[in-house]
Amino acid sequence: MRKLLNGLAEFQERITQEERIKFANLALGQKPDALMFACSDSRVAPNIFASTDPGDLFVVRNVGNMVSPCDESGFSVGDVSEAAALEFAVNNLQVKDIIICGHSECGAMAAIYEGLKDMLHPNLRDWLKNGAEALDKFKTGITFNASLSPSNQISQLNVLTQVDHIRSYPYIERKIQSGKLQVSAWWFDIAKAKVSIYSEEHGRYLEIDRDVINYFIEKLT
Repeated sequence: MRKLLNGLAEFQERITQEERIKFANLALGQKPDALMFACSDSRVAPNIFASTDPGDLFVVRNVGNMVSPCDESGFSVGDVSEAAALEFAVNNLQVKDIIICGHSECGAMAAIYEGLKDMLHPNLRDWLKNGAEALDKFKTGITFNASLSPSNQISQLNVLTQVDHIRSYPYIERKIQSGKLQVSAWWFDIAKAKVSIYSEEHGRYLEIDRDVINYFIEKLT
């Protein structure tokens, strides 16, 4: 807590007039570029590795960067918090992009790999069931990089599982099909400080460099 309190003081002491004006404008409303679902893991900092400013990202963080799918009536089958954020960002804020960002060494993915049956925490156990499909895929031999640890392979599969969950909402799929919305899968390797983006065309995650970024930018036009 001491570090956090000192950080608050440093922020107030170092903030420039230009930054104060920017926050004053942000107070009038928000228009983020994208909605991001990221893990609560303290080592994952999307605003740093994506070089974003305040107001750029509408971020939902939870254990395992997961979203419960919807049922036949369009309602979430699990916690509605993520579904509510999805509705607000897409329908009210009119974001054009949704990003699911997983990461390496994820404790949630390690727990899923080790098995949830004997987990003592009931709420956590129930929540992590949203990643069960990724474990099932891993057990059938599906992987994008066999050199990764099992939990990291599951983590990459889990990101795509959550993309499927998001697309289960009818209004999301309609916007995707009409070209008004795009859902992307990112994966952050903590040790390498590198982000990879899943490419449907290549059928795998591409570790970013300038050429890879230009490839994805060209696909936006």
